[in-house]
Amino acid sequence: MKDKELLRDEIWNHLQENGLTLGVNNRGSIPKFKGALKAAMMLKTTPEWEKSHVVFSSPDSAQVKVREFALRDGKNLIMASPKLKSGYLHISPEDAYGRQSSAATIKGAFKVARKIKNFPMVDLVVEGSVAVDLNGGRLGKGGGYADQEIDHLLKIKAITDKTPVATTVHEAQIVEQVPLEAHDKKINMIVTPDRVIRL
Repeated sequence: MKDKELLRDEIWNHLQENGLTLGVNNRGSIPKFKGALKAAMMLKTTPEWEKSHVVFSSPDSAQVKVREFALRDGKNLIMASPKLKSGYLHISPEDAYGRQSSAATIKGAFKVARKIKNFPMVDLVVEGSVAVDLNGGRLGKGGGYADQEIDHLLKIKAITDKTPVATTVHEAQIVEQVPLEAHDKKINMIVTPDRVIRL
C-alpha cells in the first residue's frame, strides 16, 4: 500500500498533467477540480441534501459551490475556518441573502458569519479530499483538519455515526485504497460530477 505522501503526489500530478484542475497548481491543497460545480449540483439532487437544514462544510475552494448552494437553498451553513484558527463560522441564509456567492468564500464568510453560541445538529457534512476509496477512506492535504472537524462534531453530538459525511471529488481522485491510521475519519458518501456513491 502506498503511503499518504506518495498518494497525494500521485493525485496532484495526475490532475495537473491531465488538465483536471482549475487555475494554478493545486499541490499542497484540496484540488479545485474541473467539474466541481457539476459535483455540487449532483449533491443537490440527493435526498441527503433535500432533508438537510444545517450543512457543515470544509473551507476548501473545491466546495465553494456546495456552500453557495446551501445558502441559496435556505440552509444554515457551518463552515470550518482555515486550519481551524478561528474555530467554526455560522452563516445563516438570512445573513447571506443577496450575497450567497461571496458569503460562500472564506473572505466573504468572515464578513457575514456569526459566532456559534450553541452548536446545532448538523444534517450533512461535506469535506474536501485529495483522494478517496470505496471503503470510505479519505485522504486530505495532510493537516488532519477534516479529521479534527469530524471528531469535534461527534464529541459534541452535533453528528452521529448515521450522519451523511460526503465529499465532492473528480473521478480521478477515487483510488483503490487510501492508507489509513487510527485517527483517520471515514466518509460514507462520494459525489463526483457524474455519480453519487453511498458507502
